[in-house]
Order: sequence, then structure tokens, then C-alpha cells
Amino acid sequence: MTAIPDAPGAASAAAEKEARKARIFTRINKAGTWFNVLGLAWITPMLRMAAGDDVKTNARELWRLMGVPLLAILGFLFVWAQLAPTVQTSLGAIPGPAQVWEQVEVLHEDYEREKAKEAAFYERQDARNEKLIAAGHADRVKERDYTGAPTYYAQIWTSIQTVFFGFLIATAVAVPIGIMAGLSPMANAGINPLVQIFKPVSPLAWLPIVTMIVSAVYTTNEGMFSKSFLISAITVTLCSLWPTLINTALGVASIDKDLVSVSKVLKMNTYTKITKLVLPSALPLIFTGLRLSLGVGWMVLIAAEMLAQNPGLGKFVWDEFQNGSSNSLAKIMVAVFTIGIIGFLLDRLMFALQSLFTFSSNR
Repeated sequence: MTAIPDAPGAASAAAEKEARKARIFTRINKAGTWFNVLGLAWITPMLRMAAGDDVKTNARELWRLMGVPLLAILGFLFVWAQLAPTVQTSLGAIPGPAQVWEQVEVLHEDYEREKAKEAAFYERQDARNEKLIAAGHADRVKERDYTGAPTYYAQIWTSIQTVFFGFLIATAVAVPIGIMAGLSPMANAGINPLVQIFKPVSPLAWLPIVTMIVSAVYTTNEGMFSKSFLISAITVTLCSLWPTLINTALGVASIDKDLVSVSKVLKMNTYTKITKLVLPSALPLIFTGLRLSLGVGWMVLIAAEMLAQNPGLGKFVWDEFQNGSSNSLAKIMVAVFTIGIIGFLLDRLMFALQSLFTFSSNR
């Protein structure tokens, strides 16, 4: 009995189906690169399973990327909940996960109440000013800012603004000096001793010096920045610029010698050599330094805010420690988790920028 060949239309439909499936997996793989950068790599195997890929292989990958971390977190929460009541401190027993979550809700409720007070304050002020204008006393109209207690979210935002300001100053200082040290052995010989001396200095040592200098030079709080903001930001700068400087110098010094020879043959000027050759080649190491600098800056900032009593998360922790209420320890633990989560997000942000601007970053 002779086999009847498949109709041409059926073969064409099957090929089209396979091509469509291949295109879907290509898009999933491209999206998976960014999921990995953002710390969401577990989404990729889920999409692949939904698209019809091997279930067993992707389920194993999903378990590794999502199941195991979740299991570890649940295990940590269980051990914490069991051991916390057994440890007594001057503020009472160590709060467990439930007590800490209660304080998260309390802090959010405090924020809502403060926002309501602020809105009521501006409503009263607007009503008063409207009455004055209607009565012909426009010269007595005044606009005042609300001066209530800063909320927890406001302190988080203050710390984020401060660390980015200090980090940007550190980057503006460290990258040019690093390029100079990487291009010139003489410059490197002069810069290296200063790096080795100042890199290990603690922020607690820098803070009194920065405070005295800023207080002497910046004699008013009426400018664009407050003294406390500048003190914290400059302390972050002094402690966080070293990883970027060192990695930039290393990246520039590690440029392929053949590329350097080509630049000499083409008679590139210094600016063209730096922008077209040096920076693109050294960018992966520069971004590694930037990621390290931002992480260091975030840790330094919290310590500086605690010691100098400058606004931010560090001051919140210190105030709660000094408060000594029964809920203070739980609020401090809320701040600890907040600091850790923000640090993770800052690192993911820098990793995303590194992946966007470089091709050799490890994704």
C-alpha cells in the first residue's frame, strides 16, 4: 500500500507554526535578559512553559529561581518568629515578623494622618488669604510652608536624594581622575599614595571635618541646600569615590594595546581618544566601580545621618533608639529591612544601566 504524502498546505501550516513558535521564544529570551537584570529571572521559565516549551526543564529552573529563595525566606521568618520571643532586651523581647509588620502599618497610618494635617493646613491658609484679598488687604497675604513632623516616607526620600547627590559628585570627581591615572603612569604614581591613604578612612572620621568646613563656608540655610543635606552628601562623596576611581583607572590601563596603537596611527587627539576609545573599552569596569560606590555610599549615609542627626533613615533609627518605647525596636527593624531593600534596588538600577550601556556585562 503506497503512503499518501502530506498535502502541501499542511506542510506549509506546520512550518508556519514552527516559525511562529521560534519567534515567540526569541522574544521571550530577549525579555529574559532584562528580567535577569531586574532580578525577575523567574518570569522567563513561566513564559516558556506558557509558550509550550518543555515543562519539566522549566519547572526545575523555576524551582531554582523562585521556589528555593521563597523557601529560604519562609525558613528565615519561621526561625525568627520562634527565637525572637526568647531574647529579652532593655526594650522588651525581640519583635517577631508579625510585630514588625504591625509597625509597617502604623508608620503608613502616621503618614496618612500627617498628609491630612498638611492638606488641612493649606486649606485654612488659602481660605484666610482669600478673605484678606476680598477685604482689600492683599498686602497681608502670606504663604507659609507646612512644618509638621517628617513622615517615614519623607525620611526615605530624603536619604535617597542625599545618596544620589553625593554619588553624582563622587562620580564627577572619580571618573576623570581615574582616566588620568589609567592613561599616565606618572599620574598613577602620584595618585596611588593618596588613594591608599584616604580609602580606608571611616565616615565617622570624615564627618566632624566635613561638618566644621560646611558650617564655616555655608553660613546660611536659605540657599538651595540645607547644611545637614550638604554635610551628609559630602561625607558620602568622600567615602564612595574610591571604588569608581580604582576601577576606572584599572579599566583604562587594561585597554587592548592594539587599539592604543591604532589611535596613534590615526593621530587621534586626547578628547577623541578618550571618548571614542578609552571610555567604550573601560565602561564595564567603570560601571562595576559605580555599583560598588553607590552601595558604599548608601551604607555610609545611614551612619552619617545617625551620628550627625541629619534628616533621613539614619536619624529615624537613632530617634527610635533614644525613644525607648515598646514599639521602638520593631520600628528600627522596619528601617533595617527598608535600608536593605533600597540598597538592593539601587544595585539593580545600576546593573540595568550597565547592561544598557555596555555589551560585555555579565547578565
